[in-house]
Amino acid sequence: MAGPLRVTRSVVVPERELRWRFSRSSGPGGQSVNTADSRVELSLDLTTTTALGPTLRARALERLSGRLVDGTLTVAASEHRSQLQNREAALDRLAETLRAAIAPPPPKRRPTKATRASVERRLAAKKRRGRTKRLRRPGDD
Repeated sequence: MAGPLRVTRSVVVPERELRWRFSRSSGPGGQSVNTADSRVELSLDLTTTTALGPTLRARALERLSGRLVDGTLTVAASEHRSQLQNREAALDRLAETLRAAIAPPPPKRRPTKATRASVERRLAAKKRRGRTKRLRRPGDD
């Protein structure tokens, strides 16, 4: 488990840039609930990391701006009772968050015009619906 964090094929975060913090996990846990530091927080300073080039760094800082505290991205994991499993979950979560943040933007949408047939189908359906509603009205019988 020790070693660099592989985000994509070309983006690898060195282990020395990752900061770990351990604390007691909340919730039920039995007799050893107050002795095991199984909750894990993993932090990465995006402003100083060597794993990202200037373009990817700018993209990540912009997309994650709501989650960053002084340029640092932190993820927490406490869903497992084992610290090792929580460490692996935190690594996966950080990698996935970074992967989504540095992904290239989607291609621009090309505006298209509705086809003549689709416009005619829509208008025919509206007329049919209107006729149905008109037939349901009480008449002057």
